[in-house]
Amino acid sequence: MLRTLGIYGVLAGVIVGTPLFIMTVTNQQNHMPYGMVVGYLIMLVALSVIVVAVKRQRDKVGGGVINFWPAFGMGVGITVIAGLFYVGAWEAAQAVTHMDFPAEYGRVMLEQQKAKGASAEELAALAKSMDDFRVAYANPLYRLPMTFAEIFPVGVLVSLIAALLFRNPRFLPARQG
Repeated sequence: MLRTLGIYGVLAGVIVGTPLFIMTVTNQQNHMPYGMVVGYLIMLVALSVIVVAVKRQRDKVGGGVINFWPAFGMGVGITVIAGLFYVGAWEAAQAVTHMDFPAEYGRVMLEQQKAKGASAEELAALAKSMDDFRVAYANPLYRLPMTFAEIFPVGVLVSLIAALLFRNPRFLPARQG
């Protein structure tokens, strides 16, 4: 099971990390109006390997049977490995581009609030909050878990769905051949 977990975790990590790195280095995320949607869709595609891994484990190793907890654990394990690749890709892209993400994020947030007609006090409070975020984001003990937390819930959800579906041996049964 550990071999399967490693193989599919690395596969998911490469699928999610490569586009993140390329889009960040080429500065494509600023040009996409739906960058967050695209990012989460890439995560979902990458983490869909959990479904393949759990089905393979059930059909090839488990003789057509897998319980919920082993299936869920496998999915979470794959998610952790993919999440480490995701964090690594983000850190590598930041190192290559020298991008000041907190400053850019703060600027965008302030522009959005100005466009909504926020008062001067609200803008000042948001500017202070963004400055606090910039300071916190400089600390890797804050930044790394925060980046990991972007992908982890998606993987847990995919793992939960896969475990619930594949615990039923009649759901996509193995082909006889």
